[in-house]
Amino acid sequence: MTDVFEEVEEQLRADRYKTLALRALPWVLGALALILAAVLGVWGWSAWQDRTMGEASRAYAEGVEAFAEGDMNKAEQRFAEVAADGPRGYAALALMQQAGLKVNDGDTAAAVKLFDEAAAKAPDPILADAARLKSAFALLDTAPLSEMKSRLEPLTQDGRPYRALALEALAFAKLMGGEMDEARADFGVITLMPGASEPARQRAQAARAMIDSGTAQAMPEAVRSSIALPASASDDAASDEAPQQQGSASQ
Repeated sequence: MTDVFEEVEEQLRADRYKTLALRALPWVLGALALILAAVLGVWGWSAWQDRTMGEASRAYAEGVEAFAEGDMNKAEQRFAEVAADGPRGYAALALMQQAGLKVNDGDTAAAVKLFDEAAAKAPDPILADAARLKSAFALLDTAPLSEMKSRLEPLTQDGRPYRALALEALAFAKLMGGEMDEARADFGVITLMPGASEPARQRAQAARAMIDSGTAQAMPEAVRSSIALPASASDDAASDEAPQQQGSASQ
């Protein structure tokens, strides 16, 4: 008799487990479907990123090659494509290349606009400050001193990647704006700055000597020839002013 009761109880327990399993089945299937969807979504996003990055890299390289060959129309077209649709890093680089083309054409206003757009789109401080510095270089001999200060002073703060270059540009801007004592002080800092290159130190020493001799008022043309606008972001990375930092052309 005991065996019968145990058999009945076991059957009832099995029925309850079956009922619970049937009730839980839709939730389990739903959870599995969500996990599968998430996995497929991550895979799809990664594949899309890789494809987009590859396309942007090819178009950017074609633009650089066209520029080297003197085909400015093709270069502009490729850079415009990357700037419009490429990942943020490549888009920022392409915008800077477009700005460089505008500088070559003498269209400073358009160049500055593109450099500023590149700074806003750049995915990291290295690329962003490079664009901001290029924008300031483009304006160096035309913008009022107040604008140059607003653009350059933030770039001269400790920890900024192009601090030495920015301080040199600011010193020349002050010199051209008539602030001789302030410019002389900035040039003095450059001569002692660990991150300054030897050519920058030499320019700073020469500028201090001209200020001390009273001939600095005749320097605007020398300033224009001394501070050259870098042609591309790769020049910035290669210059001895640039810090050793990881580059990024990611989204």
